Amino acid sequence: MIMKPYTYKDLASAYVRGCATKGRLSLPEELVQQPLKSLTDDQKDELVSCGKAAELKMHYFKEKEELARVQLVMGFLRGMVASGQVSSLLDVGSGRGAFLFPLLTTFPDMEVSSIDILPHRVDLLHSMELGGVDNLHAMEKNLCDWDAPDGSFDVVTLLEVLEHIPDVEKAVANAVRIAGKYLVVTVPSKPDDNPEHIHLFTKDMLSDMFLKAGCSKVKFDSVLNHLFMVAIK
Repeated sequence: MIMKPYTYKDLASAYVRGCATKGRLSLPEELVQQPLKSLTDDQKDELVSCGKAAELKMHYFKEKEELARVQLVMGFLRGMVASGQVSSLLDVGSGRGAFLFPLLTTFPDMEVSSIDILPHRVDLLHSMELGGVDNLHAMEKNLCDWDAPDGSFDVVTLLEVLEHIPDVEKAVANAVRIAGKYLVVTVPSKPDDNPEHIHLFTKDMLSDMFLKAGCSKVKFDSVLNHLFMVAIK
């Protein structure tokens, strides 16, 4: 059965309900216990209002135009999902949800896992999971030493992540091991003033790392000031 897609208001409502489960605010019992997809618009509006009153991070759920690099990733995934090749995905370093939120609102049947090393980022997504986004599983993990089984996910996404990781070759090797079919990567292609960006990659550098780690082929596309790459196992 094809599930009805989530909306951003669904995600926001789930987040508020999850925060209530964690004791950060009080909500009427019917707003917490009722299945997320069966909430009315009025009930979702009430949840969002409660979240704002409790000064939760509701600004994360303001729907925005997708970044160009996110549009490329979503286009790739649409093709893979339509052909039945992808049903599970691991997003590494999900951050504020710039990719993860459009993913959840587009592919409600996909099993989505997320890892991040920052506890407050994981907490945001874990609250959504607790609040009823049943196909999301958020974990505080470091990609470099995570011992997930080989081939655990059809696709692993590493979007604006690799430039932050000191031992990037170790991270790539583990990502390739965990991926079952594909890895999708975006990285800046030009120098910038972000002090957290400790690497600047070229196509050759990325190709060498992923082929050395066990991929059979890599394909590139360009988007403003970024590289987009799909690596095939």
